[in-house]
Amino acid sequence: MSNTSSIIVFSLSGFNATANYRVTLFSLTLLCYCAILVINVCLILTIILDENLHEPMYICLCSLCMNGLYGTAGFYPKFIFDLLSDIHVISYVGCFLQVYVIYSYAKVDYSTLVLMAYDRYVAICRPLEYHSVMSVRRTAVLVGLSWLVPLCCEVMVVTLTSTLKLCGSHIQKIYCENWSIVKLACSTATANDIVGLIVISFYIGHVLFIISSYIQLIKSALKSREGRRKFTQTCLPHLLCLLNVTVALLFDLMYSRYGSASVPQSVKNFMAIQFLMIPPLLNPIIYGLILTKIRSRMISLYMMAGQRFKLRLKV
Repeated sequence: MSNTSSIIVFSLSGFNATANYRVTLFSLTLLCYCAILVINVCLILTIILDENLHEPMYICLCSLCMNGLYGTAGFYPKFIFDLLSDIHVISYVGCFLQVYVIYSYAKVDYSTLVLMAYDRYVAICRPLEYHSVMSVRRTAVLVGLSWLVPLCCEVMVVTLTSTLKLCGSHIQKIYCENWSIVKLACSTATANDIVGLIVISFYIGHVLFIISSYIQLIKSALKSREGRRKFTQTCLPHLLCLLNVTVALLFDLMYSRYGSASVPQSVKNFMAIQFLMIPPLLNPIIYGLILTKIRSRMISLYMMAGQRFKLRLKV
């Protein structure tokens, strides 16, 4: 194939390893996706409906959950359909759309975690300035930027990849991934390599910012019992979510770029979906269990809903 216009569909060969247990995978995947939808929607509604939770940290958490729904919508419906299908293909446009949604989701996730780290830094290290620095209006602007910058960044990456002349249409994964498409290029994709390194460096900068914030946070928290309490209650969930996302993304990055051909396809598949399965499921659970304010509010809301349901049954 000499140009991009000759490619109508891409084939996804990662599904070859799922042929013997597709029904089991279908059931587990459907259960996982339903759990992601229910847990994230519950947390979002709890934060929106309770005015006491309209604070910077909870606004950021709400954004994190919305992003989880956005990212998983780009993967699970197609994946569930493919598990029951004998033909595993995706259209040219659909492939690039999936790349855009999945990887912009990953970038928004990291940007939101950086914003949450900054929020905790101000809350613990500069408590007297917190309400002026992290006002609701400023938080809304920062949350907007945490979406806008990654979305624009991914537009640039996908646009650059779409200009490549491709000499193949065979993707060795269970979903479309940018680097897998770049590897199909007829010639060396130097510009894509450079842009990829710039993007990776930009998000490594995010990691360094989070690390420097937590160094300051730990120093400040050790000075008082109240500081240690705040750190345990609000920073521990953030650290767990950050570790969760980072490990999952590293697995995907390492295997997509440097994965060995000797690694079984089933292992590659599992590594590839880590950041689409674990963070959207665990992040709201971690925050819901550890943050007392959210946990107590969710329990009270569901108790009220249960009481109303019982009253309606009696009527």
